[in-house]
Amino acid sequence: MLIISNKTNTSHLLRSMKWNLQNSYAELPAKLFTLQAPTPVKSPKLELFNESLADFLGISDGEQDHTDLAEIFSGNKILADSKPLAQAYAGHQFGNFTILGDGRAILLGEQITPNQEQFDVQLKGAGRTPYSRGGDGRATLKSMLREYLISEAMHHLGIASTRALAVVTTGENVQREWENEGAILTRIAKSHIRVGTYEFAFQQLSLSEQKELTAYTIKRHYPEIKDAENPALDLLKAVMEKQAALITNWMRVGFIHGVMNTDNMSIAGETIDYGPCAFMNVYHPKTVFSSIDSTGRYSYSNQPLIAHWNLSRLAIALLPQIHENQEEAVKLAQNTLNEFPGIYQSKWETMMCQKLGLEGVETSDKALIDDLLQLMEKHAADFTNTFLAIQSGDFPEESLYQSDAFQDWYLHWIRRATQSGKSMEEVQEIMGKHNPQYIPRNHKVEEALFQATENHDFSIFNEMHELLKTPYQLKDGFTAYQVPPKEGDDGYQTFCGT
Repeated sequence: MLIISNKTNTSHLLRSMKWNLQNSYAELPAKLFTLQAPTPVKSPKLELFNESLADFLGISDGEQDHTDLAEIFSGNKILADSKPLAQAYAGHQFGNFTILGDGRAILLGEQITPNQEQFDVQLKGAGRTPYSRGGDGRATLKSMLREYLISEAMHHLGIASTRALAVVTTGENVQREWENEGAILTRIAKSHIRVGTYEFAFQQLSLSEQKELTAYTIKRHYPEIKDAENPALDLLKAVMEKQAALITNWMRVGFIHGVMNTDNMSIAGETIDYGPCAFMNVYHPKTVFSSIDSTGRYSYSNQPLIAHWNLSRLAIALLPQIHENQEEAVKLAQNTLNEFPGIYQSKWETMMCQKLGLEGVETSDKALIDDLLQLMEKHAADFTNTFLAIQSGDFPEESLYQSDAFQDWYLHWIRRATQSGKSMEEVQEIMGKHNPQYIPRNHKVEEALFQATENHDFSIFNEMHELLKTPYQLKDGFTAYQVPPKEGDDGYQTFCGT
């Protein structure tokens, strides 16, 4: 595929990558986007390139020139088949409705992989758009490196997520609390359609246009319901199932998204936007790391509740499509939404039983799980390491494991885990598939980002990134990535980066 320059004074063409782009989103109603090219940057330099993801997408020929890649992934050169655009959407941000849109992101198009799968290719930090609302449209190197590291870690943890293809520095500074080095992330997603996209459509589009968006979403993400009698209602059900599975996986590894606004809730069921996210060390259900979450709305334990609330916003946006009679539409939507707590609870109990190596789910298992979590909270135990200790039977000298209550719990757990004749080795094998040895520990993430951005030393970043590609495999020499910070997470905050 040819690549043409986004700079008017350059006329040469590049042929360095194998692209197969479509622009199907640009065929939707015009109010859903604005055609917009990225703003060229001064001096792009490729810092990170995800070769394995490039191979999966079918865009790598194994002979990429870093200068060419920097020009492409900075937006300085536009792919010939690309129709760059910024998407419009709305969102409930901390419960308050706002008209939004891509204020610093440009969708280049949708790459069709060799397996005929479709993925958005988006430049994040690519300049101002009509939706910037006074923002500068840019991103800092630190925030883009954070998204690269955490999104890739989530993928390898087996959790649905957008992914990172590249990070390019721009040669320009970005002003936040202080002056930062600017960067652009190339983000890959099943799509960037959000709950907020449907909220925008409900407010701004005609009913026929709303149905067009729904038909597009179903064709792209849920083709199994393409012949449904009530497409909108079945879409709500499908998204609900995906979100229940996603949040269950977040809870499994102690992940806290930090900003679960409806514009950050993907219709495709992927984790999207890694600003104020973090991983819980000490188990406490009300843990919050986001600097802007002063009320604890998006705490660890609130995540399934917020997912349910966000789904109710989707349901409201779909009401005109669900039934022409509003009263009947509300009834159908409410009946569907009422199923979410049960769906989530079932998935959560199954997940927790898997973390404990239990076969199936029995009625008494919830009490066993709750008792453990209460003990963990009481003794300020590390979330990840507690399950690893139970799995290995090697208990450190910490108050949790020395308590009579835990020892009683442990004997009860052994009886339950082996009651069907399973050996402890078989129990440990089950646990090993669901309990990661390594997560992106917050203090190690900060150390990696500091060295990369302040000293241009990527050694810790690269080591951590490589380790997190196989998070369920214990490796010699990486104990430092398993040990929580001595001072705990008290006072630790994360920021949105805009």
